[in-house]
Amino acid sequence: MKKSILLPTDFSDNAWCAAVYAFKLYAKEECAFYFLHSTKMKASTMSNISNRLLTTMIDNAKKDLLELKQMAEEAHINEKHEFHVILSVDSLDDAIKSAITKHNIDLIVMGSKGATGASEIFMGSNTVRMIKRIKDCPILLVPDEFDFEQPKLIAFPTDFNRFYGEELIPLKELAELHNSKIKVLHITEEIHLSHIQDYNLAMLKAYLEDNPHSFHWMTDYTKKAKIIADFIDKLNIDMLVMINYKHSFIESIINEPIIKKIGFHAPVPFFVIPALN
Repeated sequence: MKKSILLPTDFSDNAWCAAVYAFKLYAKEECAFYFLHSTKMKASTMSNISNRLLTTMIDNAKKDLLELKQMAEEAHINEKHEFHVILSVDSLDDAIKSAITKHNIDLIVMGSKGATGASEIFMGSNTVRMIKRIKDCPILLVPDEFDFEQPKLIAFPTDFNRFYGEELIPLKELAELHNSKIKVLHITEEIHLSHIQDYNLAMLKAYLEDNPHSFHWMTDYTKKAKIIADFIDKLNIDMLVMINYKHSFIESIINEPIIKKIGFHAPVPFFVIPALN
């Protein structure tokens, strides 16, 4: 089945880097890629420009989108891939939501660089907002200037407090696509797992039975974001995957004071899967 992949772009190198990663990640899959650009501006900015200038800006954005499409077609020739462009006057959030519905988007792939451009910022304000608002489509966040490598090792942090079922399908499909091994990480905050945690652990083992996987325990010695980053570094992880649900790791990480201040730094692509309920 053909995958529909949305590529939000501001025409930056960071956005192009994320697109290239997507082309290579799904090189063997039939895909329709949609480059999306939003021309929406703040009301204060709008009041200071003329209709003629606004029209010129929109025309230039159309031209840039078509050039981006042509560059993708010429740089990454793949008979399994097709490219489309979407120009929206809505806010980026609303444009993405509309595209998800209209084009049956399976995945959003975007750069994760903060607006400041600082290398230590992994999730900028737009990215954090997107994770919080987009609840019906997986999002893949690609670090700036990240060179593609097959995701042979995928880290999947969980506290075993939630039962996982069909929402893990994107993780399993990705693992099968590249014959990846899933490294399940549990950050130990308790002396013993509860009955619910034991049950969810058993069910997760059963659900991942057909995928190469292993379980890892790390002591809760600092902020969760730091523990996860250390795990990625020590095991040479290629991709980080998390489920986004209420009181999840993602929510706790985003709400940590240091994350609010500088963002979440991760050296590998970050695959965010929305919870089903």
